[in-house]
Amino acid sequence: MTKKNVVIGFVGTTLDTGKWESRWERWRPTIAVCQQEDFIVDRLELIHDHHAAGLTERLTRDIAQVSPETQVAPVIINLKDPWDFEEVYGALHDFSRGHHFDTENEDYFINITTGTHVAQICWFLLAETRHVPAKLMQLSPPRKARGDITSPMRIIDLDLSRYDRIATRFRAEQRDAASFLKSGIATRSPAFNRLIDRIEQVAINSRAPFLLMGPTGAGKSHLARRIHELKKSRHQIEGPFVDVNCATLRGDTAMSSLFGHVKGAFTGAQSARPGLLKSADGGLLFLDEIGELGLDEQAMILRAIEEKRFLPVGADKETASDFQLIAGTNRDLNEAVRQGRFREDLLARLNLWTFMLPALKERTEDIEPNIDFELERHARDDGAKITFNKEARARFVTFATSTQAEWSANFRDLSASITRMVTLAPKGRIDEETVTEEIGRLKDLWSGGRRGQLSDILNEVFPEGRLARIDLFDQAQLAQVITVCRDSASLSAAGRRLFAASRATKTSGNDADRLRKYLARFDLDWATVSGKG
Repeated sequence: MTKKNVVIGFVGTTLDTGKWESRWERWRPTIAVCQQEDFIVDRLELIHDHHAAGLTERLTRDIAQVSPETQVAPVIINLKDPWDFEEVYGALHDFSRGHHFDTENEDYFINITTGTHVAQICWFLLAETRHVPAKLMQLSPPRKARGDITSPMRIIDLDLSRYDRIATRFRAEQRDAASFLKSGIATRSPAFNRLIDRIEQVAINSRAPFLLMGPTGAGKSHLARRIHELKKSRHQIEGPFVDVNCATLRGDTAMSSLFGHVKGAFTGAQSARPGLLKSADGGLLFLDEIGELGLDEQAMILRAIEEKRFLPVGADKETASDFQLIAGTNRDLNEAVRQGRFREDLLARLNLWTFMLPALKERTEDIEPNIDFELERHARDDGAKITFNKEARARFVTFATSTQAEWSANFRDLSASITRMVTLAPKGRIDEETVTEEIGRLKDLWSGGRRGQLSDILNEVFPEGRLARIDLFDQAQLAQVITVCRDSASLSAAGRRLFAASRATKTSGNDADRLRKYLARFDLDWATVSGKG
């Protein structure tokens, strides 16, 4: 069944006028839309105010002469000021909400030839957002001699997916934006690429707060800075990037640092201080390790997010700051809420968008591209190009992607490792001896950390007195298993890492079941040791 064509438009109080026979020699766009040879108008909805009622009736009679099949439906919308954007948009928005659009049986077109420029803009916005499911129609006066009423007509479809070159351009811009957030590193992890694509989409289209989770050194601060640079390049934000490590804010100074103070607010306050939230006005505020803030600071942060206002220390008048917030944490904030250390209402405000950045050892396919990135960064910063020889690179990559490499500080460890080898590289080439020395240094670094953390890790999962009944050998092994569990996204992922060698020789069966049974020997389960229950 052929759909009916429905045209919606304003009566042209100037262009459509004419009372005498000479009116047929004039170009009148509302009449012209009904005179197209290959476009039949089944219904014409003519919008006018009460002042143009007579003109609308005259147009209706004339349309009946040139296009008897066209039904004219007058629509009265009275506007006090047709150049007032708020009034015009509100009126047309109300019109669209009250209209029954039967898109299965009718195609809709908006004639933007008539009406003010403000009305044209409003039509565009309503069509682009699909409040009015229509294409735009533009007519222009005839090009030939006077008396020729043939009027060129163009149909503009705002569905961008129909325009191949525009769609291609948008896809290229999206790839560029995602690459920008990754600092230009061609990551090979499909999961991480999907994560960055979604973060890019949210960053561009939303000013709502969001939460970046992940272990220390996973790149939360760096990513937040890149998001600020991306939004600034698109003119979505003008103010500065303010990076705050909440773990460094302690005691009475935390309030003053975040919210500022007035002169004389406390001993030593010899001058006023705007505070970090005020400094971020118009920009982006990154509160890293937000779980370290006290409950009082959390309450004020929540109010500053919701109302864009807060009270500096010692002040009797509020100050305003309009910033976008990104929060970062390596803690389980849900657990912190259960323990009463984090406000549930603040977490609910941050939880609209939550993204988990994986640890480096969960992205082993991306270690090699990041090695190249670090070498290129060193060449830019120091003006000296340092490279690996073939055997040295192969050995370091093999170690870096193996289960021996803990990367406990994630990208900070990798960056520091490359910096050390670049510094010690003989004659601008990192050789096998340099790599061997660095691997030993990394192993010592990580084993030292393990010795200090062993008892802490086990005391967290066992009740008092239970640990004394477990052999020291089992304690060392169990602590390592728990560490892997905490750094893994799931029981299966932890099992794959712990039993990688036997999997490679096909002597391992169900890794998840094998890990589950191992934990059960000590009356433990996945939820207890990983904190991801």
